[in-house]
Amino acid sequence: MKKIMLSLAALITIYSCKSVSPAVNEAPSKEVKVNIDLVNVTNDKVTVTVTPPQFTEHEVIFHLPKTVPGTYSTDNYGTLVDNLKAFNKKGKEIEVSKKDDNSWVITSSESLSKITYEVNDTYDTEKSMTFGKGIFSPAGSNIEAGKNFVLNNHCFVGYFENKTDLPYNVTIAHPADLWGATSLTDTNSSNTVDVFYTQRYNELVDNPIMYGKPDSVTFTVDGMEILFSVYSPTRKHSAKSLSADLEKTMRAQKKFLGAINNNKKYTVLLYLSSLTKPDARGFGALEHNSSTTVCFPEVMPSAALGEQIKDVVSHEFFHIVTPLGVHSNEIHYFDFNNPKMSKHLWMYEGVTEYFANLFQVNQGLINEDEFYNRMVEKIKHAKMMNDTMSFTTMSANVLVEPYKDQYLNVYEKGALIGMCIDIIIREKSNGERGILDLMQKLTHEYGPTKPFNDDELFAKITEFTYPEVGDFLKNHVEGTTPINYEHYFAKVGVVNGTTKKATNPFIKNSTSCITAEPNTKEILIRDTELTNFLNALTIKQGDILVSINGKKYTFETISDLMTDVEKIKEGDAVNVIIKRNGKELELKGKAKLDYTESKGYKFLDTSKEMLKNAWLKK
Repeated sequence: MKKIMLSLAALITIYSCKSVSPAVNEAPSKEVKVNIDLVNVTNDKVTVTVTPPQFTEHEVIFHLPKTVPGTYSTDNYGTLVDNLKAFNKKGKEIEVSKKDDNSWVITSSESLSKITYEVNDTYDTEKSMTFGKGIFSPAGSNIEAGKNFVLNNHCFVGYFENKTDLPYNVTIAHPADLWGATSLTDTNSSNTVDVFYTQRYNELVDNPIMYGKPDSVTFTVDGMEILFSVYSPTRKHSAKSLSADLEKTMRAQKKFLGAINNNKKYTVLLYLSSLTKPDARGFGALEHNSSTTVCFPEVMPSAALGEQIKDVVSHEFFHIVTPLGVHSNEIHYFDFNNPKMSKHLWMYEGVTEYFANLFQVNQGLINEDEFYNRMVEKIKHAKMMNDTMSFTTMSANVLVEPYKDQYLNVYEKGALIGMCIDIIIREKSNGERGILDLMQKLTHEYGPTKPFNDDELFAKITEFTYPEVGDFLKNHVEGTTPINYEHYFAKVGVVNGTTKKATNPFIKNSTSCITAEPNTKEILIRDTELTNFLNALTIKQGDILVSINGKKYTFETISDLMTDVEKIKEGDAVNVIIKRNGKELELKGKAKLDYTESKGYKFLDTSKEMLKNAWLKK
């Protein structure tokens, strides 16, 4: 969460013993069957029916998760369930008692035929965008009859205690005009009923489904099929309009990862929230083995949304390396109702966040100074957290205070830990290897089906790298010594100094140079000090801005304008159409920008250029 390849959907062959009386001698079911009804939605609730395998025990416990992988929080998904009932083979109710928020004890389970219950969604009850308050939207659910359903399956489907390794056969009835986007394979040709098979409960939880009127694009990147599905309630955005940023990003990611990734399919589910009614308020994404769920507000300008998709989805996609590809026993054998957390969030989230930034400079999506500035921001944010808390201790206890409040540091100091390890490996290998090489070795040693023991990881990393990496982990990750980032930056010739940063071409000294013309809603150049950009193009106070480089703008799209012009670089050719005294004029010139100076990191030690280039470009 910013939050390898397992079988996406395996057909389960059911063997039965044939005899003269097959109804009597039929072998007991070895799977859990689930029916989810998205057609007959009542009071904003969905009905779920679970048909269990044959039990010999007199008593079983049925759970919905307390916690799911990737969220690092206690969410109690069982609280979404109402009116849970159990029935025997004669259709009579049998005794059910609620054990806790997420658990129901069913007696006489040897005669259990089915369980039924209703499920509420999370989106229309969300009150705040504050992190840690309520279920994180990308891990939640939406029920909007006839329009949209977000099925994070842990919100709807439960499991029987000690039986999460049973196969699941899930049938979903849905309106004919709604289509389910997922990495699972629908084995039913009907346009109103989907059937999905998974090898175990964890695989079902790992594959979200979003139903809506079809709005998706599919493209292939280096042998991997990407499905991008969008729900935009007012159709402000579409999969087609947003897919260019996603495709560019994923092509760069695949190139950066090389042989470490062999996914054949990946699905991105984007839900855009309406802020005019109760709806999703927790914005970001949640990773899965072959997909990610993303939530953002629909009101975002398309350019800003594209940038967010680039940053957030890239983080989630890199989770295929860790923890999805390399992880501990605590994650592989995840206990949904009594979770034991791993010590290694510095790797699962931190290294993932580091890769999400490193690949962008590696593949030319951002320049070196932008990368340094991102790392500087992470240093600032990390120092606002508890900088002397053991990262492994925090990670293992992240569900409880005081460690819970430090979770967000996994994206700040966690990423910086990854950066420092990368630099150490580059220095010791004379630029030949880095942290990506380490993750490739760990993937080969372990992989998605072979978890490691938490306490053995540091020794294995040291074996694959250098004693200096082991010392760093002992002192700064397991230990409580703060990191001297300048020491590691200096190894690659990057030093603390004064940096220049271009300001928005329409903002001068924190004051906007544009406003709305009251009657026409056109964009008006204000009677104020103008920027170098406007002056260089001979734009004057009182002019009406019509277009820049062929793209027209009005006050309704002013947010797009402010985002678009920030992409203009010094010296770029610019073509502007304005209206002056009622007449349209075309103005051409080269961009001249204003700058602010601030303290920051910059490459200045040219004797370390080879190592710096290996770090950022190799």
